[in-house]
This record gives sequence, C-alpha cells and structure tokens, in this order.
Amino acid sequence: MKKIEVVTRPHKLEDVKQALTEIGVMGMTVTDVKGFGRQRGHKEVYRGAEYKVDFLPKVKIEIVVDDARTAQVVETVRAAAQTGEVGDGKIFVLPVGDVLRIRTGETGDDAV
Repeated sequence: MKKIEVVTRPHKLEDVKQALTEIGVMGMTVTDVKGFGRQRGHKEVYRGAEYKVDFLPKVKIEIVVDDARTAQVVETVRAAAQTGEVGDGKIFVLPVGDVLRIRTGETGDDAV
C-alpha cells in the first residue's frame, strides 16, 4: 500500500476529486494548508503599498491505495491538478505498513 499526499492549489481540488472518483478511488482526506516552494510566495499591492505574501493557501489531499493502483492515481492527480504555472504543487508517494479499520477490525487492503 502507498499513501499519496498531494499539495496543490485550492481551486483544483474539485477537478482532482472528480477525476479520482471517476477511476474508483473510494476515499480521501483534505486539509487546508499554507506553504511556499521555490517561488517563495509573491508580492501584492494593496492601496498603493506593496507587501509580500510568503505562505500561499494550498490544499493537501491524502489518499491510501494498493500498490497496483499507485501509478494510475498519481497520473490522474497530476493531469487534473496541472495548470502549467509555477505553484501547481507536489505529489508525494509514501509506503504504508498497514491499515486498520477501527469499526470492523479489518486490516491491510480490506481496510483501505
């Protein structure tokens, strides 16, 4: 099993969610986060005063899938989240040792 963490633009969340639903992903967790990458935020002007915005709003999507579906899910997320502009985000793929469904006690792939 793999845990796929996606950090992307908030306005791409609905596109990613719909694309994942279409390929049969059953669940995900979404968190509002803030951060910056290589661009180190950006500058904005408000009432003539320039100020720097370091931490940009992003969403983090967490998905756990079996190993066989990992590549498909990563490619689906990439295609749905990509705008081609700086700040599209990152996809992290992490190993998962085990999963336990609290309600039923199921473990492993049955619990995903």
